[in-house]
Amino acid sequence: MPVSYSVILIDDPAPMVRRITLNRPEKRNPLGATMRAEILDALRTNDLDPDVRVTVIRGAGKCFSAGYDLGGGSVGEEPDYRSSEGAYPRSVTEGWMSIWDLAKPVIAQVHSYCLAGATELATGCDLVYVAEDAQIGYPAVRFGTPDMQYHAWMMGMRTAMEQMLTGDAMSGIEAARVGFANRAYPVDELEERVLEIAQRITTIPTDIVQINKRTVRRAMDNMGMRASIRAGTELCGLAMHTEAFQNFLRERETSLTAALTKRDSPFGDYRTGTSA
Repeated sequence: MPVSYSVILIDDPAPMVRRITLNRPEKRNPLGATMRAEILDALRTNDLDPDVRVTVIRGAGKCFSAGYDLGGGSVGEEPDYRSSEGAYPRSVTEGWMSIWDLAKPVIAQVHSYCLAGATELATGCDLVYVAEDAQIGYPAVRFGTPDMQYHAWMMGMRTAMEQMLTGDAMSGIEAARVGFANRAYPVDELEERVLEIAQRITTIPTDIVQINKRTVRRAMDNMGMRASIRAGTELCGLAMHTEAFQNFLRERETSLTAALTKRDSPFGDYRTGTSA
């Protein structure tokens, strides 16, 4: 078994299947610097472990993850990626995109909230299975621009445009329909179904699975997906200088909950908290 971590849990729910559980349920599993680093370290460890063929990522408690930690936990435990324009978006985007370059497949198991940065983590995974009543969206477009601009690639132009211009959430059923997720299941069946799929993958020789994963990723690279997402980080960096984004930062200094409430109250959606 791999080393222990501080904000994720590791277990082996089935032969040759390793599972990573985001484990800050009291904060809705915010993707702060430490959690991101531990997720990526665990994935790299699994990639080198001959006893692991597939990794599943899920969230503990009531949701998968409400996104990046807006309460300050996204910096301070790693190099200061905010030191140059667009550098922080590059750091988080390249982290999730590094999952594409792992040899072995990674599955996201999504229930309830999967917001903003959490959708970026899911996008980096090879397969995504969601609860039918999951809430998947990027509310941060209401004051800024996403770090990882996957929308057009994963959902097509019309749905991507609606997502980028409203920040509204999709249900798990809708997310599967538009192509963000592979399939949606009733929440009480989700874990069982994900493990069934993971075990089906383990029955294929792992060297073949690794090559077949690369064929899809390289095809997307050839179509320009990686370059497009990388270029989008510069737009995210520019958006940080807009009046709307700077106003949100000032309001956050006084009260993050109040700033998020103000952001979402015209829409009547989302819970407020320390992550979004």
